Amino acid sequence: MSGAAWRARLGFLVPPGTPTVEREMPLLAPPGVSLHFNRLIARGPVGTWETLQRRAASHVEHLDLCVEMLASVGPAVIVLAHTATSYFLGRAAEAQLCERLTRDSGIPFITALGSVVAACGALGVRRLAVGTAYDQALTDRGKMALEDHGLEVVRAQCLPDVRSIFDETEERVRDLVRAVDRPEADAVFISGVGLPTLAVVGRLEAELGKPVFSSATAMMWNALRLARIADPVIGYGRLLQMQR
Repeated sequence: MSGAAWRARLGFLVPPGTPTVEREMPLLAPPGVSLHFNRLIARGPVGTWETLQRRAASHVEHLDLCVEMLASVGPAVIVLAHTATSYFLGRAAEAQLCERLTRDSGIPFITALGSVVAACGALGVRRLAVGTAYDQALTDRGKMALEDHGLEVVRAQCLPDVRSIFDETEERVRDLVRAVDRPEADAVFISGVGLPTLAVVGRLEAELGKPVFSSATAMMWNALRLARIADPVIGYGRLLQMQR
């Protein structure tokens, strides 16, 4: 938690086995913004499109209860911090879910993927290169989801030989971004809140000369925007430095 919440509280719903969100989000929180986390409900293995479908279905099935518990601290916004659940839902079902949970809780409810789409709009990005730490089937599903939102994915590539997305190194993430980038891409997007990205996005952006952002930076940017916190967050790419 980043100090007393004299400006805003932000709520994040995190997959059960993901440690990355709680490590990375405090690095992005301006003074006076506190962070509050609740676990989504799902069991079983992770890592493939088949297992993701079962786990995402469990996330959605229990989401009302998870939102109710997190809403009790009075956050300005609640974020579904799991990009791949949106890949499972599809654009229409995700929009309906966000609308219903916002209405029922009285608190804006947003998703990591919705934040990525909003970030692309704010940055003027239409053509994306996408890097993931998923398997190929889930990577392809992510590409389809982004295209369903009107974005052109010029390249989608997964990191090879992933044992645990949570334990991947900065060097491997840098290699993935460099490998997936294409001259025609307006930006590079790194998908997956479990993949540690904050240590590399700023340096990669300077190296490539174009926006580089991740699920993590996009969802924090969007949460701060909705909470009306306009402070630029320096060192993690131009998205978080933009006026909100």
